[in-house]
Amino acid sequence: MSLLVVGLSHRSAPVSVLERASLASDSQIKLLQDTLAAEPATEAAVLATCNRIELYADVDKFHAGVAELSMLLAQHSGVGLEELTPYLYVHYEDRAVHHLFSVACGLDSMVVGEGQILGQIKDALALGQELHTAGRLINDLFQQALRVGKRAHSETGIDRAGQSLVTFGLQQLADGADVEEWAADKRVLVIGAGSMSSLAATTLARLGVRELVIANRTLERAERLAAVLAEPDGVAAHAVPMASVGEELTRADVAVSCTGATGLVLTAESVAAALAEHVVPGPVSSVDLRAPDGSLVARLAATAARDGRVHDRSAAAGLTDEDAGAGRGSAPSPAPQSPAGLETRGSAPDPAPQSPAGADGCPVGLDQVPAEDLAQHGAWVDNAGRSVRTGSGARARANGPVRLALLDLAMPRDIDGAVHRLAGVRLVDIESLAEASADAPMAADVDQVRGIVSDEVAAFGAAQRAAHITPTVVALRAMAADVVAGEVARLEGRLPGLDEKQRAEIGQTVRRVVDKLLHAPTVRVKQLAGEPGGAGYADALRTLFDLDPETVASVSRADMNDPNRGRV
Repeated sequence: MSLLVVGLSHRSAPVSVLERASLASDSQIKLLQDTLAAEPATEAAVLATCNRIELYADVDKFHAGVAELSMLLAQHSGVGLEELTPYLYVHYEDRAVHHLFSVACGLDSMVVGEGQILGQIKDALALGQELHTAGRLINDLFQQALRVGKRAHSETGIDRAGQSLVTFGLQQLADGADVEEWAADKRVLVIGAGSMSSLAATTLARLGVRELVIANRTLERAERLAAVLAEPDGVAAHAVPMASVGEELTRADVAVSCTGATGLVLTAESVAAALAEHVVPGPVSSVDLRAPDGSLVARLAATAARDGRVHDRSAAAGLTDEDAGAGRGSAPSPAPQSPAGLETRGSAPDPAPQSPAGADGCPVGLDQVPAEDLAQHGAWVDNAGRSVRTGSGARARANGPVRLALLDLAMPRDIDGAVHRLAGVRLVDIESLAEASADAPMAADVDQVRGIVSDEVAAFGAAQRAAHITPTVVALRAMAADVVAGEVARLEGRLPGLDEKQRAEIGQTVRRVVDKLLHAPTVRVKQLAGEPGGAGYADALRTLFDLDPETVASVSRADMNDPNRGRV
């Protein structure tokens, strides 16, 4: 085994470099094809996610392999080799296996323990199989990585150490609040319908958002995703074309974007324009903030109006007659301090007139109101202090409440980083997630997962070294079978009087002798080959028995042509 991986990730490179070096689907295909065309590599796979690009290959020369793979990454990523080289890492043989197994378990993820990487590893293997760039080593490696990742998640609590990038991003948007409570009653715009956007939409639907709008370049794909989310007992969801993103943004509380676009999907100017037209979905005009008839507050207002304590504030506040409302038409006068210690908002106190209930009683019968009515009054006053978005053109104060929360999960980024300077906008992107996850607490289960990875790396290495000698052992036994068949045939020619039973008994005896002679050496050589440094035993076996190299190679090819081998 001569496994080599050359790559870069959020741990080795800044987001700005990762963003420029991202690989589109067609670039991944061309990279794999060019890697196999290069002299040092015999098979290859590429693992490209939003925060890593890694090229795996089986090479016959280490230094030539590193140089070739680095040049190919630079060529297909569009970042110059000199600029890219300082951020590249290289792993070889067992260290390369250890790296991929750690990645599969979520130990190398931006959010430790996230499980989405397993799907991305599966996709990388499927692409290699489709293009026939994944041979025996890559198939075995990636299949085992998937098993190790699943084992880590099932046998440990690594899931408690972190979540998917989507969940972690939503937690950052919630800014310390309970995510489910934060998401409730939100109208969310999801831009894109790929794997990450679909995961985001599904997560938001599970959290119970009020409405989901899916925008995608291919409308049919967005409609399929919306239909799944809007199944019976699902969330209210519908699809729109990408051309409607600007309009939908004016009604959204949250926008999540993850597309394969090479340019910005949301610029600072488009977000600012949407904020200028930001409205609250639904019939805002139907909200009635007046106290219910017969309630304590309504009785207070009626008594104040009767005693001449309500004045017209519309002139001073610049309000229209409609804004001022009913009951505010009298001339301005100082507002009195009520016997209950209540003061009319925005008014100055003046001496209170004689209460109808007398000097010792509440003018509106407050001392006769049941306790439950007072509790209702307190709740009404508390609600009155909440801000209400009033429609088109409303602008948030600097450092004020968040009017639009943006989550950018794309690489390269979909949303202009300058939007964080807009008042009322909160932006979380890959870069800010990387900073936040650096301080995330590590679960105790991480050490257990590291132990699993170490054990699995040792087992994989032993299995690969043993498998390396298997074609030689098979070729040796095939040669022995040919020798037995030849000698039995020669014996039959020299002893033509043998009957069928006698010939069968002689042939079986000769085969048993050969099998017993070969059994111990072949079993032992497999054991030795599985140990570190055991790769040379296959060469020794071929030399000792003068085995034809082409026969050994044909056994390997037959194994790889097995249609049931290593499919995902």
